[in-house]
Amino acid sequence: MRTAHSVETVRTAENELMARLPDGALMQRAAAGLAAACAGLLGRVYGARVVLLTGSGANGGDALHAGARLARRGARVHAVLLAPDRTHPGGLAAFTAAGGRIADDPFDVLAGADLILDGITGIGGSGGLRPDAVPIARAARGSDAVIVAVDLPSGVEADSGEVRGEALRADATVTFGTHKPALLIDPAREYAGTVRLVDIGLGPHLPSVPEAEAPQHADIALLLPEPTGRSDKYRRGVVGVAAGSARYPGAAVLAVAGALRGGAGAVRYAGHAAGAVIARFPEALVTDGPPAKAGRVQAWVVGPGLGDDTGAVREILASDVPVLADADGLRPLTPEAVRKRAAPTLLTPHAGEAAALLGTTREEVESARLAAVRELASRYGATVLLKGSTTLVATPDARVAVRVNPMGTPWLATAGSGDVLSGLAGSLLAAGLSPRDAATAAAYLHGLAARGVAGEGVPVTAYEVAEAVAGAWRDVCRA
Repeated sequence: MRTAHSVETVRTAENELMARLPDGALMQRAAAGLAAACAGLLGRVYGARVVLLTGSGANGGDALHAGARLARRGARVHAVLLAPDRTHPGGLAAFTAAGGRIADDPFDVLAGADLILDGITGIGGSGGLRPDAVPIARAARGSDAVIVAVDLPSGVEADSGEVRGEALRADATVTFGTHKPALLIDPAREYAGTVRLVDIGLGPHLPSVPEAEAPQHADIALLLPEPTGRSDKYRRGVVGVAAGSARYPGAAVLAVAGALRGGAGAVRYAGHAAGAVIARFPEALVTDGPPAKAGRVQAWVVGPGLGDDTGAVREILASDVPVLADADGLRPLTPEAVRKRAAPTLLTPHAGEAAALLGTTREEVESARLAAVRELASRYGATVLLKGSTTLVATPDARVAVRVNPMGTPWLATAGSGDVLSGLAGSLLAAGLSPRDAATAAAYLHGLAARGVAGEGVPVTAYEVAEAVAGAWRDVCRA
């Protein structure tokens, strides 16, 4: 797992570590990693033109110490001091001693730079860039230089991933000790570029439970169900799907397509699209009656393309098995109805549906995704998978890390892809995974499958994604 910790947690860990080290040693560790990363991006350091944008905090000090290291290797390094009276004194002394220069004209040096180090604000910054820094940030972005953020792009909120004003978009970010939530969660993640983590020794001082975590192949492989010699289709789990309608039969087909590839032993379909489902998937067990006529299941998926059939939603919510509610299955929900369920519930809204459940606007959800998914999970007492540019999974327990899916791709913004995801996650629920693990694994496989189909920028369809899940599953387990 790639883990991310809050500003308060990072500062506490840094203070504990600094108490054990000589004065300035921790900043030197960060600066050494930062300078090495910049050297790798430059390729040839000698003669390279480097500009440091330095504010008043420790990030400015990191940038100055890194600039000193690059200057000693022959780079031509200029520093733009955005807070001259509050510049880190030790960093500035080291920088000038190494031959670094203070820029007389910031815009002149920025125009000719090969690499720009963004050390304007640190992890404690909030509210976007200050007005005096905005023209310089815009000039940096308008140059041909590679922009490297120090720990975090200036102007983004470290803990929430929000961007509340002007921010400096980086091509790469070098972060220290641990990721910050903003480096994993949009919209801030879009400003970070490629992220490199530099180990400065914080690990033993960080808590075991982070604020957020992003799984990798090995983490997902540990979650996926695997049949044994004693398995049969019922022991592997049976998932029920209540989806589709006369108007939207395709939603049922796509949800069943996802469910058939999620590890459960059988899929039972109940609804008005029974004919379309059985025509595409003869292995599905179908009925055109209500969910009660489908037979025994270990989990239900309800909602994709369901239309106004609120009776099916109420019937399934009253069941004693885990339920995944998506799309039209979300509209009739109330916190009270979900909270009184004895079995777990997994909600999978996109930003617009999340806004309706929270009584807010889509824009507010998209600008503060972490806060929105936490609030939804808390209010409804359910696990929530918030779909979007970064898919987030949260539980009602605020002490549990939010999981971030790193495998998403914009090509998944296509009709029916959410239906496939719902079926896939529901199948994993029926196979015995917890709602949190089912949502995590499903989002990961779904994104990985889409990436495989899209390749070098080829548009994908939802059904193609469903068909590619098996390959994604294989890739994860082979890693």
